[in-house]
Amino acid sequence: MKKFAVVLAGCGVFDGAEITESVLTLLAIEKAGGSFQCFAPDTEQYQVIDHLHKKPAGEKRNVLTEAARITRGEARPLSAFMASDFDALIFPGGFGAAKNLCSWAYEGDAAKVNPDVEKAVRSMHEAGKPIGAMCIAPVILAILFKGAKLTTGQDPASGDFIEKKGNHYVQSEHAQVVIDPVHKLFTTPCYMLDANITQIAEGTQNIVNAMLNGEVAK
Repeated sequence: MKKFAVVLAGCGVFDGAEITESVLTLLAIEKAGGSFQCFAPDTEQYQVIDHLHKKPAGEKRNVLTEAARITRGEARPLSAFMASDFDALIFPGGFGAAKNLCSWAYEGDAAKVNPDVEKAVRSMHEAGKPIGAMCIAPVILAILFKGAKLTTGQDPASGDFIEKKGNHYVQSEHAQVVIDPVHKLFTTPCYMLDANITQIAEGTQNIVNAMLNGEVAK
């Protein structure tokens, strides 16, 4: 049984991990015959958004504590991650990926990656194990790699950033997985496109299958 490490950025599309993408990723892993452990940085969120009114809430919340909401309380600090314990690493989307896992949302071209996130990605890459990212999360990989093929769908802002960082931006459609066989990176657009929950389910299953099999299951 292949074991995935799933890195969450909190809880909620505007300030954390996108909940639908996160849950459907966990479902996809189990449907593919794998298992998972969820992680998140034990750090304060960049901001907290009132999702009902779509405005800053003026609160402080912890990324790991919020991520545990999605996983029924089972989440570990990313600082405890060991590449030797896992076969694959995957990042669901949500703007927390660009706010809490890296700083692209507010620092743009000068964005940096959370140290625990960087350590996890680099250790998996050095071990030759697959790394997946969906929605906006590929901007994390754009900071850490050069010459990689990545997608966020058809988004000009993130696409320009990926290119500026020395990578190749690939436009993609619903449920399409862009595979970089050299770096063993797998990316798919999910809610970066105008998608419904069925399309998200297809995309998450495709990326998980691709990471397990090296190609998108037919």
